[in-house]
Amino acid sequence: MTWEWTPDTLGALETFLRERGITEGPLTTARIGDGHSNLTFLVSDGVRQVIVRRPPPPPVPAGAHDMLREARLVGALAGSGVPVADVLAVGQTGDVLDVPFYVMEYVPGPVVTTETPPALSAPADRRRIGEALIDTLAALHAVDWQAAGLEDIGRPDGFNERHLRRMGKLVAAEDGTPPPEFAEIDSWLAAHVPAESGAAIIHNDYRIGNVILAPDSPGRIAAVLDWELATIGDPLFDLGYFLASYPVEGEERTPTEDLAVAVLEEGYPTRDELAQRYADATGADLSNLPWYTALALWKLAVLYEYGRRRAVAGVGDQYYRDGDLVRAFLDAAHRAAGLAPSVV
Repeated sequence: MTWEWTPDTLGALETFLRERGITEGPLTTARIGDGHSNLTFLVSDGVRQVIVRRPPPPPVPAGAHDMLREARLVGALAGSGVPVADVLAVGQTGDVLDVPFYVMEYVPGPVVTTETPPALSAPADRRRIGEALIDTLAALHAVDWQAAGLEDIGRPDGFNERHLRRMGKLVAAEDGTPPPEFAEIDSWLAAHVPAESGAAIIHNDYRIGNVILAPDSPGRIAAVLDWELATIGDPLFDLGYFLASYPVEGEERTPTEDLAVAVLEEGYPTRDELAQRYADATGADLSNLPWYTALALWKLAVLYEYGRRRAVAGVGDQYYRDGDLVRAFLDAAHRAAGLAPSVV
């Protein structure tokens, strides 16, 4: 996705931040992250560093990439026990850019994907990182979202069936039938929809690559990132998604698991250990966990197929053009559901 700061927009940002006492003087910017969704920039005046988040350039799906909603949710989590960066300022359309954006504190520390940095590479630290990941997810699901004033950011009743139906429409034909390669897993998911296990703030993209770790031992989480998809829904969907992004040695990997191969190193807890730790912390009944894991993988297949079609049409992010990415998620969803591999 191509978008860069211009002298005009950078000057407007300098004024915006200076007037709010956040930075002083000329700014430098550097993009961080993979750029496949909202755009994140490290901004510095040479003394202080902050993070600026803005939506990707158009075209974007209606209702997606809502910066004001994301900033509000992150702000509501401050002091909750869930580690998040402090929101410093929110910019409306026209304040600096032609889109809303927000500014948050810079939290130092590594984002781990393919390997754990040396300072945290002792097996005991790796284990603590894994445990901190699942403990943070349990803490998120324990937040009183109504007391936090977030009643209007989601509809928890009927979340599972509605989520399945709404996401399926992204790739279904006009008559509602799914693509042939999706048909079997679509049917299985629809036939086994469980009642919601509860209602909680769910991150919707919780994985090791979306947290900042504290830079030194012991292993712990300094901040959870990328709240753009968060809503109120079934907490077991978050758990299923997290476990689906957590690779297992010897199994074929999905694109999200490729962004978490560090957890294959010695010391990290296994999937089963993490699931049991979550159940111990929350009292959750995990008997339907395979459905939630399959749903998460199916949802990723849907989103990647939607992105692939846009890329083939010449719009959106060309990263998604590779149909093998879709196939990897579909095959994993079949495995989670106990179905034979798709032959379409």
